Amino acid sequence: MERFRPGLPNDITFPDKPREECGVFGIYAPGCDVARLTYYGLYALQHRGQESAGIAVADGKKVQLYKGMGLVPEVFSGDQLSQLKGNIAIGHVRYSTTGASHAVNAQPLLFRYAEGVLALAHNGNLTNVTELRSQLMAGGAVFQSSTDSEVIVNVIARSNRGDLKDALTKCMIDIKGAYSLVILTEDKLIAMRDPNGFRPLCLGKLDKGYVVASESAALGTVGAGLLRDVEPGEIVIIDENGLESFQVLQPRRRSHCIFEYIYFARPDSSIDGFNVNQVRRAMGRVLAEEYPVEADIVIPVPDSGTAAARGFAERSGIPFEEGLMKNRYIGRTFIQPTQDMRDLAVRIKLSPIREVLAGKRVVMVDDSIVRGTTSNKIVALLRDCGVQEVHMCLSSPPITRSCYYGIDTSNEQELIAAKMSTEDIRRQIGADGLHYLSLEGLLNIFGASRDSFCTACFDGNYPVEVVKPQETGKYSLE
Repeated sequence: MERFRPGLPNDITFPDKPREECGVFGIYAPGCDVARLTYYGLYALQHRGQESAGIAVADGKKVQLYKGMGLVPEVFSGDQLSQLKGNIAIGHVRYSTTGASHAVNAQPLLFRYAEGVLALAHNGNLTNVTELRSQLMAGGAVFQSSTDSEVIVNVIARSNRGDLKDALTKCMIDIKGAYSLVILTEDKLIAMRDPNGFRPLCLGKLDKGYVVASESAALGTVGAGLLRDVEPGEIVIIDENGLESFQVLQPRRRSHCIFEYIYFARPDSSIDGFNVNQVRRAMGRVLAEEYPVEADIVIPVPDSGTAAARGFAERSGIPFEEGLMKNRYIGRTFIQPTQDMRDLAVRIKLSPIREVLAGKRVVMVDDSIVRGTTSNKIVALLRDCGVQEVHMCLSSPPITRSCYYGIDTSNEQELIAAKMSTEDIRRQIGADGLHYLSLEGLLNIFGASRDSFCTACFDGNYPVEVVKPQETGKYSLE
């Protein structure tokens, strides 16, 4: 059974940040209310996607699916969850690329084929999707959505002749790019992570079963303990016989997305052995070492700059203050001001504390600048409060390249650091100083693991070959 809830308005409030595409969650727990636990798990992953949400549940014989456009609490009510009965569930929260926020692309995707029923939720992006889609269509496949996730399902379904394990293995060999997958059949929960490990995926243990999720913070929300991360190139199958794991491909190079630590992941998550909050504080300490400056206070741009700002204050000895307060009640349906009122958007989201800021020399710490359309407005807010100096420090290197592995960044023509020098950007945003964390300083935080990350958005070093827009004229992250 598949049900769908119509969408709500879809205004994205503050677009001057990279956007994560989605978060995935899966649970195998006989005797538990798996639909409700998945709901809470998706709530914990809401920051990874705010456009649609969905849950699929299996009871050993059939699969039910409910999904819709909107935030998790907008899509699901208690009555809907109570109707989703079973022992296994997977869930998905989605952020799509511009122009692809359609109901048909909401996940999980549910398919019936010769061997039964299969539901799939995907975080990431395939780089050979155009080639695969063409091959599948030539063989008679019909596609209902524009997502590469549907391509993955077709690859699995057409390879499955009674042996799901072999079909999953062939799928991992055939598809290229970034993917963390949770898959549900009538009686199994499956997790897969691409051989480079671009997107995160972890495995947890409940008293009565297992949980997989994009981030460990979601495990804690449902009372599960973290066992480990799913390894790049690994497939995990969980059913009534327990947990089976097998390594399909050995990674040529581990390429974990470093932006998970800079911006995307929750601070209370641990990914591939590193706690996000601790990494962000270390970023702030390195920033202070790289950019010694005389100032009176250090403030964050909340919330993504908070941990790094604390690290900067610790290392520099400059007092940490909360100089900007975030309005936490702005939802995804916030109506954008008109062009004449564009400054109002920032003022509604961020409110300066004049008594903290007036007359001060300020170090303001944020995670990144993408297009630069917001930073100058925040600097102007501080100037209006009587700040003497504004030194902006960013806990990432300059973003100069697009991502093709599951993050919606602007194209390179829109990335301010791809077009302008740091000094030119400083003048444009109106700051007295501007410093980006160096790539070397960032990687050194991870010690012996420094070569295990994808840094393509900073240096153009793409770990997996991609077909760029100019080569086809129609490349899309969807």
